[in-house]
Amino acid sequence: MNSIKELDKKYVLPTYARADVEFVSGDNARLTDANGKKYIDFASGIAVCSVGHANKRVNDAITKQISKITHTSNLYHIAPQALAAQKIVEASGYDMMCFFGNSGAEANEGAIKIARKFGEKDGELKRYKVITLQHSFHGRTITTVKATGQEKMHNYFGPYPDGFVYADNIDHVASLVDDHTCAVMIELVQGEGGVQPLDRDSVQKLAKFLKEKNVLLIIDEVQTGVYRTGKFLASNYYDIEPDVVTLAKGLGGGVPIGVVMTTLKDVFSAGDHGSTFGGNYLSTTAACEVVDILNEMYESKELQRGIDYFDSELEKFYNANKGIFTSKVGIGMMCGLRVKDGDTLTKIISNAREEGVIVLKAGRDTLRLLPALTITKEEMDEGFKSLNRAISSL
Repeated sequence: MNSIKELDKKYVLPTYARADVEFVSGDNARLTDANGKKYIDFASGIAVCSVGHANKRVNDAITKQISKITHTSNLYHIAPQALAAQKIVEASGYDMMCFFGNSGAEANEGAIKIARKFGEKDGELKRYKVITLQHSFHGRTITTVKATGQEKMHNYFGPYPDGFVYADNIDHVASLVDDHTCAVMIELVQGEGGVQPLDRDSVQKLAKFLKEKNVLLIIDEVQTGVYRTGKFLASNYYDIEPDVVTLAKGLGGGVPIGVVMTTLKDVFSAGDHGSTFGGNYLSTTAACEVVDILNEMYESKELQRGIDYFDSELEKFYNANKGIFTSKVGIGMMCGLRVKDGDTLTKIISNAREEGVIVLKAGRDTLRLLPALTITKEEMDEGFKSLNRAISSL
């Protein structure tokens, strides 16, 4: 029988630079590979497994649901979809409505479509331009790849839809707004761009300016949303009121889901947008349970206590290794350490895996940590011990 590695090489397109590891089970922030080796997971599937691996409450909710019905279509009412929308909107604190898809890229596509239709409806002048930031990341579809402000992402796949403009930084955005601008789309903490938080005052100033210009503010919360920064949305942390918000990653606890939320409740009519799988019984049942778990953790302050402890341990680790790291960045459980050079970063990630802790890269020079929001102090302590061993063996 062929090994998984051989089957992967023969049948799966080589779009990922995979590490030679196959995980077979997990328990909260712990993983076990096919050889029985144990790991602490400081990556949570790139911010997806927000309530940990094999969460019993999520598993029980999914099992109960799929024993009855998994999918019909959006031509009919879907109870957990409506309940998930209610939970998401109420947790956000905004007066919005939701559209469900399957991924962050789909959510961002929906956001762009909302903005373009808003621009079409606003008088006789067609407004279609969307301003994004350099170093941003908004997805892998043809449109969201063009929305991404990284030139390397634009290789090979053109021609692209036009109408995307890239600002050098948050303070440069206002100068690019013109009569054809319908929206500005930003991540409040750039994930793939290096775990880079935007300046809070600058974001608030921009939000006020866009309201005055009747230009939509789209906040891509695919990675920052669902309590990753300590609040349900990073938008709450920045104290702004966006017109459109996108969510994905941590919302389903491992089940694929994406959501675009908007204050523009009448911008879409029946047939303007759709998704075969979006918001089905499986994904929205998972989302309901994930939001309930994290709401409870937030209300009880358990979430903040975990964030504070992780931050204090990361600070200790950073201070002990200032010869390697130049700065500590991020908000909440979306953390990073700037490394002096890329080669060292690659070695740290490899060594960490060997020592039994999973960490990530962001941008060219950032060690990224995105642990499950349910991670325990014991799991944190074990993970940082493994990271210290990884550093000592450089």
